[in-house]
Amino acid sequence: MNTDEFTKALSAAEVKVAEGFWKDKMELARTKLIPYEWEALNDRIEGAVSSHSIMNFKIAGDITAQNETGAPRKKEDEEFQGMVFQDSDTAKWLEAAANTLLWQEDKELEATIDEVVDVICAAQQPDGYLNTYYIINGLEKRFTNLRDNHELYCLGHMLEAAITYVRATGKDKLLNAMIRYVDLIDSLFGPEPEKRKGYPGHEVIEMALVRLYRLTKDEKHLKLASYFIDQRGREPNFFKEEAEQFGNGPIWEETYFKLGYFQAHKPVREQKEAIGHAVRAMYLYCGMADVAKESKDDSLFEACRILWDNITTRQMYITGGVGSSSTGESFSYDYDLPNQTAYAETCAAIGLVFFAQRMLEIEPDSKYADVMERALFNSVLSGISLDGTRFFYLNPLESDPVACEKDEKCQRADATRQKWFGVACCPPNVARLLSSIGGYIYTVKQDTIYQNLYIGSSFTKEVNNTKVGFEVRTNYPWDQKVTVMVHTEIPIEFCYALRIPEWCRTFTLMVNGKELDCKTKNGYVYCRRTWSDQDRIELTLSMPVVVMRANNKVKENVGKCTIMRGPLVYCIEEEDNGKDLHCVTMKTDMEFSPVWEADVLGGIVAVYGQGKRRLDNTKALYCPAGEEEYDDITMKWIPYYTWANRSVGEMAVWIHSR
Repeated sequence: MNTDEFTKALSAAEVKVAEGFWKDKMELARTKLIPYEWEALNDRIEGAVSSHSIMNFKIAGDITAQNETGAPRKKEDEEFQGMVFQDSDTAKWLEAAANTLLWQEDKELEATIDEVVDVICAAQQPDGYLNTYYIINGLEKRFTNLRDNHELYCLGHMLEAAITYVRATGKDKLLNAMIRYVDLIDSLFGPEPEKRKGYPGHEVIEMALVRLYRLTKDEKHLKLASYFIDQRGREPNFFKEEAEQFGNGPIWEETYFKLGYFQAHKPVREQKEAIGHAVRAMYLYCGMADVAKESKDDSLFEACRILWDNITTRQMYITGGVGSSSTGESFSYDYDLPNQTAYAETCAAIGLVFFAQRMLEIEPDSKYADVMERALFNSVLSGISLDGTRFFYLNPLESDPVACEKDEKCQRADATRQKWFGVACCPPNVARLLSSIGGYIYTVKQDTIYQNLYIGSSFTKEVNNTKVGFEVRTNYPWDQKVTVMVHTEIPIEFCYALRIPEWCRTFTLMVNGKELDCKTKNGYVYCRRTWSDQDRIELTLSMPVVVMRANNKVKENVGKCTIMRGPLVYCIEEEDNGKDLHCVTMKTDMEFSPVWEADVLGGIVAVYGQGKRRLDNTKALYCPAGEEEYDDITMKWIPYYTWANRSVGEMAVWIHSR
């Protein structure tokens, strides 16, 4: 693996996002989502499921203080509540809040974070251990069920929060606490004969440890991450031995998944298809890519590439959603992509974004940025309401409120977003992604600047020992034009690479008003020249409405189509098109009219076209074919991410075509 080929993402602290689509989402996270989630974590949202997450830390802190003074262990009413991984909700909220401090000073929020950090650190044990489930329920049982009880998962998320917070403020109290915890883990697990051969049931600590290594430059952190990756799935299988030793039930052993649910069915380099719990899988693949890059491990990166191809060419929804099955929140099998029963957990789409960025840093290929963009604009954004106070855990591509209520297969999918969840991993995950979106736009390799996402923004970068400023202006995704302004005190040679999205069939590229005859390489067009101050790049990406179909192997979508405009997948809703959307049909060659509607759904480009509705002209349950009647109708499509923000009703992405 040639390290000269690596790129490095510009961080959210280095990039200033300008007013526009994604700045609005960042501000939504900062001003609405993060404050709302803080109230939820403190159990102050009326009518919402209680979190207990902050209260668990307070109880654990009291127990720790009592143990140090010899006081009684705990009060009878001080019980752990919530899921075993409840600590991670607070950790992800902390990371989201810290992300905002990278680009917006907020002393009040910073003070709140400091208070939370104090509460968390007060619960830490003398040897560094910090997990409220076991501190409250009995430390004698810790590390007896790595497969199911998420200790390393919670540590991973808290470590990521600590790293972000120290980068934003320089305050290292939480980071130092997490390093103590990592030191404890390092003393217990590893390849050495005296250590246990364990690894997490739910992955995330692997990529957190690589982030820690990049901060501390301490080789033991990278070594521990590499160990968790390499040990996974080896024989004798740790999860089987752990279950026998501690009497843990045979979770998933009676299913198709077996140890594949945890991606522990074989060593990671031998895994050829995504299997099992989708979020766990995505986080594992992120860790694999991180370790591959830092260790210059070609075989590990090749394993990542194989898994990437399996996901994106056989197991990914057109929205960028992954993990189609509600059984185990999992991948199922190639081309199994049902619409109404789609699981497509928000966290899994976020994990796909993380994976895409890591692959992009190793290998500059637009296929990674294309998927990153697809997931961001569609399956990630659909997970949150436009006002930032309601959430989808699942993201189906078809919805019928009656089925959601009465059909067991569809009951996991809500027709409306919820205030909160008993398993509330998705809301703070959305917050930490939206608040860090500036860190996904650009990557840099030597003297080449890659523009991976088209988001209005600016940054300054030293190129060939000269500071160069860049300013990107665009109204993307509604508008097809992107302008890049270069600011430099002296002429300087470098390369600016612009991604040509997979959805774009034709484009024009101009520099200072002169059109260039450009060829793409791995999905990028490379502009190498000597640049002067005020040089202007103008990229126009043709953005017509395009009718899309699925591969014939996706059985449920044969004879159906959907539409896209730019990176956005569109859907139809009952609000605009009436009930019984399964009776609506469209022609693949129909004419479309995109219309900007400033007062609809926060401002969108809606799409109109003439379709037909099949009429109910018989009372018989069955009748001879050929007697169908149709009405002409005007159809209205809206971006998929905006569905379920008005009245409760039906929704469909895929529509019968003629």
